[in-house]
Amino acid sequence: MSEVKPKPVDVAVGILMKPNGDVLLGQRPPGKPFDGYWEFPGGKVEPGEAILDALKREFVEELGLQIVSAEAWCGVEYVYPHAHVRLHFYISRDWQGEPQSLEGQAFAWQGTVGVEPLLPATIPLLEWLDEVRAQA
Repeated sequence: MSEVKPKPVDVAVGILMKPNGDVLLGQRPPGKPFDGYWEFPGGKVEPGEAILDALKREFVEELGLQIVSAEAWCGVEYVYPHAHVRLHFYISRDWQGEPQSLEGQAFAWQGTVGVEPLLPATIPLLEWLDEVRAQA
């Protein structure tokens, strides 16, 4: 008998990019899996919700920011011990407001990413992100 794999959870992830190429990373709050790890902000897509709508909702809830526009960038599937996720990454260069820590999380603007530890699914993206920065 073959094992039934759980369906991956869709997660909308946003990369806010300033004109100088800096990106915003947030630290996972205490009590969540991988707490203390750094990641790009985002969250689960609710049933029937469009991915971009989920991204906009999460940014309002977590950071108090309004995403004005964002472009789909890439998708990554990753199996963590606690969840199988399908990450949908968007890059936004157009938002309103300054990030606020609405869930008690730390965040940091990073050029060359120096915060650690990073969520494992985030690590391969950093090289790809350098290529995007070089084209900007």
